[in-house]
Amino acid sequence: MKRRSFLLGSAGAIAALSGGALFWRNAPGGSAAAENFEITKADDEWREILTPQQYAVLREEGTERAFSSPLNDEKRAGLFHCAGCDLPVYSSEVKYDSGTGWPSFWESLPNAIGTKDDNTLFMTRTECHCRRCGGHFGHIFDDGPPPTGKRHCLNGVALTFKPEETA
Repeated sequence: MKRRSFLLGSAGAIAALSGGALFWRNAPGGSAAAENFEITKADDEWREILTPQQYAVLREEGTERAFSSPLNDEKRAGLFHCAGCDLPVYSSEVKYDSGTGWPSFWESLPNAIGTKDDNTLFMTRTECHCRRCGGHFGHIFDDGPPPTGKRHCLNGVALTFKPEETA
């Protein structure tokens, strides 16, 4: 069994045990707690501008249920932006279908993301977040396609999409 299959199966079991919850949260101490970012807001300010689901993912490092985001199937040309601060972070040109149920990209736009080690789920993963506001996007794995071999596996709720004509 591949690690990805195990994790996806484990995630499904967790969701089933929690009554099919749409999101689960990682350990306390969101990405914004560890660094200083260009855009900072108090929790109540973030809650005013984000939906509860966006807040759970971007500010509390939650994870949306696989295959629940419309952005997983987005195929138009354009840019994906941080849902917290509107920074362009990924291009549709590097998006691909990883089969995991989350929007996946093989690289970010230059100077768009930050990373840190995430030691939850009994392993070390690379967490990625918005370099400007610290909003949690997802994780980066080493099983992606060429040319980078990376898979930026992201929560769709952490992103907004702007088609090329309005990007």
